[in-house]
Amino acid sequence: MNRTAVIRGIGAWVPPRIVTNDELAQELDTSDEWIRSRTGISRRHIADPDMATSDLAVEAGGRALKSASAASVDFVIVATSTPDRPCPATAPSVASRLGLGTAAAFDVGAVCTGFLYSLAVGAGLIAAGNAESVLVLGADTFSTILDPADRSTRAVFGDGAGGVVLAAGTPDEPGALGRFDLASDGEGSDLITVPSGGSRDPVRTGPSGAAGTADPYFRMEGRAVFRNAVERMAASALRVAGARGWDVGAVDLLVAHQANLRIMNAVADRMRLPRERCAVNVDRVGNTAAASIPLALVDAMDDGTLRPGHRVVLTAFGGGLTWGSCALRWPDLVAG
Repeated sequence: MNRTAVIRGIGAWVPPRIVTNDELAQELDTSDEWIRSRTGISRRHIADPDMATSDLAVEAGGRALKSASAASVDFVIVATSTPDRPCPATAPSVASRLGLGTAAAFDVGAVCTGFLYSLAVGAGLIAAGNAESVLVLGADTFSTILDPADRSTRAVFGDGAGGVVLAAGTPDEPGALGRFDLASDGEGSDLITVPSGGSRDPVRTGPSGAAGTADPYFRMEGRAVFRNAVERMAASALRVAGARGWDVGAVDLLVAHQANLRIMNAVADRMRLPRERCAVNVDRVGNTAAASIPLALVDAMDDGTLRPGHRVVLTAFGGGLTWGSCALRWPDLVAG
């Protein structure tokens, strides 16, 4: 009854190529001021053309394993909306390349909530006694599914990966994951979507091999997403804090999905949490989808914003629609 998943290690990685707002302005009808004022983003990391999601996941996974001093795990879970291929899942390749042998491995698709959903799955495997350790990764190369002419999405998204190693422990340990709050609303499935490429609307080619009329690019209804993201994340974050017996004043750091700065500020305001208690790295890496929470955690550790013993609430919102949160006391870790 007291068996609980505990974070033992953490790691993150972004591709080295940086694309600034000024560089985007050379290709699109936009400007540094336009992007900053609407998103708070000044730059993002973009994968090279020969770089796949698994490459990012392997880099981050290796760092997480090093942080945990772990040579093996029982499961590898990769949260991603941009798998290397539609079939098979990306996780088995990641596990193999990390030298993890025949560890069970699978992907989770919950878009920007994917890391939290995967964290809950990993915690459940450990709590049920089906695993002693789990590597949970969020990795995305959203640059591969963005419309080259769409300034609203190209300004926002970047590529990256991050993850944690979970191991069996007790509820009173630092790093022990508390109750998760997870939910979805499929009525909003068209608000965040790649319309074509699945069985509902396959991407087809004509006799000459030319692409058909299907839309293979990521699309988002910005205003509706903003409203839903703020409402869902704020309410969910408050629920998990309350389940821990924490009032808002007791929360040391809110680590929200780094969608854009306006959304994160609105979530903090809705929770009546001072904005300075929110982890922010979206200005430097953009919205990295499933990778955003572990990347934000590592950056907050590096700059001293996140310290051992802090009461931390994680919250995210993504396509599906999906959202979720969890709370924990931060352990004493060194990022790999």
